[in-house]
Amino acid sequence: MKDVSKVRNFVVAGHSGSGKTSLCDLMLFKSGAVDRLGKVSENTSISDYTTDEQAKQSSIYATPLHCSWNNHFIFFVDTPGYGEFIGEVICAMNACDCCLLTIDGTNGIEVGFSRAWRNARNLKMPKAIFVNKLDQPRADFFAVVKQLQETYGKNLCIPITLPVIGSDGIERAIHVLKDKDYPEELANEIEKYKEMLMDTIAESDEELMERYLEGEDLTEDEIATGLHEAIAHGELIPVFAGSVEKDIGIERLLNGVVNLFPHPGDRVFENINGEIVDPADEKNPAVARVFKSVIDPYIGQLTYFRVRAGEFTSDSDVFNINTGTKERFGTILLMNGKNQDKVQKAGPGFIGAMVKLKNTHTGNTLSSNNSAVPLPNIEFPNALMSYAVTAVVNGEEDKIANGIQRLAECDPTIRLTRHPETHEMLLSGMGDLHLKNVVNKLHENYKVDVNLATPKVPYRETIMATGEGHYRHKKQSGGHGQFGEVFLNITPISGEFEFENKVVGGSIPKNYIPAVEKGIQEALERGPLSGNRVENVKVCVYDGKHHAVDSSEMAFKIAARYAFKDAMEKAKAVLMEPIMSVRILIPDQFMGDISGDLNHKRGRILGMDRVDGMQLVNAEVPLSEMSHYATEIRSITGGAGSFEMTFERYEQLPSNIANDVIKKYQDAEANE
Repeated sequence: MKDVSKVRNFVVAGHSGSGKTSLCDLMLFKSGAVDRLGKVSENTSISDYTTDEQAKQSSIYATPLHCSWNNHFIFFVDTPGYGEFIGEVICAMNACDCCLLTIDGTNGIEVGFSRAWRNARNLKMPKAIFVNKLDQPRADFFAVVKQLQETYGKNLCIPITLPVIGSDGIERAIHVLKDKDYPEELANEIEKYKEMLMDTIAESDEELMERYLEGEDLTEDEIATGLHEAIAHGELIPVFAGSVEKDIGIERLLNGVVNLFPHPGDRVFENINGEIVDPADEKNPAVARVFKSVIDPYIGQLTYFRVRAGEFTSDSDVFNINTGTKERFGTILLMNGKNQDKVQKAGPGFIGAMVKLKNTHTGNTLSSNNSAVPLPNIEFPNALMSYAVTAVVNGEEDKIANGIQRLAECDPTIRLTRHPETHEMLLSGMGDLHLKNVVNKLHENYKVDVNLATPKVPYRETIMATGEGHYRHKKQSGGHGQFGEVFLNITPISGEFEFENKVVGGSIPKNYIPAVEKGIQEALERGPLSGNRVENVKVCVYDGKHHAVDSSEMAFKIAARYAFKDAMEKAKAVLMEPIMSVRILIPDQFMGDISGDLNHKRGRILGMDRVDGMQLVNAEVPLSEMSHYATEIRSITGGAGSFEMTFERYEQLPSNIANDVIKKYQDAEANE
C-alpha cells in the first residue's frame, strides 16, 4: 500500500441486469481472490450475500470487494442498478477513483446507465465502459459503440478491445493496439479505432504530439502512459468488449484496469476550504472519509472508509474531524462481501472497514491529526416518495423512530420527519420498494411493525377579498366570569401574515393586545376550510370591549380566534395546493404515455430536452398527484424512467377538488 501507483479502485455501476454483480464475482474468481465462482442465480455470489438480495436475485447494497492482478492491488465496489437504491451508488462513487460502467450489448443505453453516467460526471470521475452479454443472439457491439459516441462524444468513447463474433456470439476479444491476429472483416474497424486512440494519446502530451505528427512511432510505454493520462483527465473513455457468461474479455478488462485506470496519486482532492491535497505526498497526515455504514447482526455497526492520504494503523487513535471526537481504530478489516481479512495498515486508495466506532457517520472525515480539515460532505438526492407512518402497536412510536434513525445511518436517502403542518410522522425515500425494504428491516432488526398510509397534502388557505369579523366571548359561571369582545377586518396581501392594532380609546386595553394577536396566530395554524395553515392575510383589530373584572388574556384570545374565523367566512376563502417542479427522464418511446399521464394529473409540460440520449421532460404537477409517481413511472416505462422533484410554489386548488377536500374535513370534524 506504500506504492500508490500499484493501487487501483473503481466502482462498478450501470443498469439493473447488465451483469455488474456477475462481473465482480468473475473478477474475484479469475484473480484467485476466491476459489469458487459465485453465481447470483445460485445464491452463492460474494457480492449479493444478504438474504434480501438473494431473495430478490438483485443487488440492493453497495459491496466493497478486492483482489490482486499483475502485482497490483485492486479495490472495487459493486452497486445496485435499480434507481431506488441510488444512495448506495453515490456512497460508492465517493469512495472510488474511477467508474466502470456496464452496458448490455443487446439493449444499449438504459436509464440506469444514464443515471450512473451523470453521477460519475457530476463527481468528475474518470470512466470506462464494459459492453457485456455479447454472447446473446441480438447483441451488437458496434451498434452500442455508435450509440455511445452519438450520445457522449465520437472522440470520447473509443473501443480498446473488439469482439470476434462467431455463430454462437462472441468467441474472443482482441486488443485494438496490440493484437495482430484478427479476422479480415475487422481490419477497417481496427485501423479506425487505432487512429482515434493514437490521436488521443498524442493530444495528452505536447512532445508526443510533435513526434506523432512527424510520423515517428511511439513506444509501448509511451502509448500506455498516454492512455493512462487521457483516461485520468476524462479525455478518453475506453470501451471493452466481452461476455461474463462465457468468460470472454475479462482478462483484457483486468489488464486494462491495472495498465490504464488512474491510481490514487492521479487524483488530488480538495478539503472544505478548497485546499488541494496530494495523496502521494507522504508528509500528509492520514485522512479517510467514511462512505457507508452497515448494521451487522453479529458484530454490530461496520463502518466503511476510503483512505485519501497518509497511512492508518490498526490499534491506534484517530480523530473524527467533523464531530471533534477521538475514536479508537481496532483491527482494520479488508472486505470481500461478508468475508473479512485483518490487516495492520491502510494507505492511499485502501477501502476497508472498522467495527464499533462510537460517533462516526457517513460522510465524516477521519484523520491521524486532530487539526486536519474535513473533506466535503457527500450529497444525496431529495426523497421522491413518502408514507405517513404509525405504529401497529400503540406506544411503539419511539421504537419506530429509533429504528429508522439507525437505518438512516446506513442509508442517508432514508428520512424520518414530522410534518409541521399535518403533524404526521413521514418516512421518506427514493420509491415504493426502497421504503418497503426499510419496513422489512424494521421488522427483522427491531421487531416493530408499522402502518403505511398516503400522507396528507399540506394545503394552505387564503382569502380573495376583505372580510369583517366580530365575536363577543362572555361566560359566567360563578365568581369571576370571562369577557372579551373583538372587532377586526382581514385583507389579502402578498406576504405570509401582518398584524395591525388600530384600537383607540382603550376599548381593548393595551395589555390585552398581545393576547388578541396570539389568538389570531393560533387561528392561522388551523384554518376553517380544511384545518390547514392560513397565509397571505393582513389582520387589523380596530375595536372591542372589555370588562374591568371579567376580562382576561384568555377571554381576548378566544374572542380574537372566533372573530378571525367569522371574517374568513366573509372574505372568499380558498384552498391553495403545493405545486412541484418535476424533471422526468425517459426513453423516446414512452414520451406519449408520459405526456398523457401528466395531463391526467393536471400537470403542465414546460419544455423538453435531450440529455444523454434520453428525453428530459420539465413539468409542473400538483403534489397531490405525485404521491405514488415512483411506482407509476416504473409501471409506465418498465423501469426505464426516472424523475426528481422539488417544491415550486402554491396555486389555487380547482373548486371541484377543493369542495371535496373541504367536505371531507368538515365531515371528520362533525364526527369527532
